[in-house]
Amino acid sequence: MRPHRVAVPVLDGMPLFEVAVAGEIFGMPRPDLLSRPYLVQVCRVGEGPVRSEGARMLIGTDAGLDEIRAADTVLMPALPSFDTPVPDALVAALQTAAGRGARVAALCTGAFALAAAGLLDGRRATTHWMYCDALAARFPAVHVDPRVLYVVEGAVATSAGTAAGIDLCLELLRADHGIAVAAEVARRLVVPPHRQGGQAQYVSTPMPDVPDSSLAPLLDWARTHLDRPVTLRLLAREAGTTTRTLTRRFTAELGLPPLQWLTAERVRRARQLLEDTPLPVEQIAQTCGLGTAANLRIHFTRQTGTTPTAYRSAFTHSAAAAGTTIPAGRQVRAEA
Repeated sequence: MRPHRVAVPVLDGMPLFEVAVAGEIFGMPRPDLLSRPYLVQVCRVGEGPVRSEGARMLIGTDAGLDEIRAADTVLMPALPSFDTPVPDALVAALQTAAGRGARVAALCTGAFALAAAGLLDGRRATTHWMYCDALAARFPAVHVDPRVLYVVEGAVATSAGTAAGIDLCLELLRADHGIAVAAEVARRLVVPPHRQGGQAQYVSTPMPDVPDSSLAPLLDWARTHLDRPVTLRLLAREAGTTTRTLTRRFTAELGLPPLQWLTAERVRRARQLLEDTPLPVEQIAQTCGLGTAANLRIHFTRQTGTTPTAYRSAFTHSAAAAGTTIPAGRQVRAEA
């Protein structure tokens, strides 16, 4: 089977982290997990040497613009700076790849390159919260959302800063190979398979004081009780605190209130069951604690931009063909 080709364009002075993320998630051989392997190619843009920011490591590669144009996925890392001019040759290569139907994604300030190529016009997108205003001002046709960790619309995706690139790459991996594979890769990387909330929690504004203890035990408890009625009062009692304090802790640590987090977890569980089981939608709704198929449809559509039935159909078709794109309209939101 022909590998899924992932092109990673690099410019002199680019941060190394996002380039490494692409290599770690897509470049590591995982024959025990992947039905279709990836081939990651770091692609030089320009003729001069390419050195990373900070450590000033020399990035040696023979791949270039041709590989970008022919890729199945183009993963644009962060630029050397948000105001770095995007080379015309890179703009043209991105446009050619997208025109062929390639999936095009950007990590952090890589969104500026996609915007320069016109690939974000009329789309919802994000970047590092420090540069969202600049992206919106420079490219007014882009609907910049500073709240979220990442956004996926059709075959175009963008992420917030640095670590959010891991979140987006895991989502792309999940789209190609399923939620179980993405969760296992996340486990091997020792990162959460899916982080709730958005990047608003990281903006440098004063946050309320919260206890030192982690919410992790409560979150684990809630995930094992999704099929039961779980109220805010029950969550607070399980955490040994008041509903007001618990709401403050959730908002501070996760970026959203407890019941919104719980609904998002129910929908995430529904996605997994739709992908991995033939269970009827009504039974999935009950298993996830959403009661009825109609109620599941409301929350599922609000969070994913598609219905449970359409999601299952699209994913089954994608998995059967070892698909390379995400169904159009799917978005990841900060809110439930």
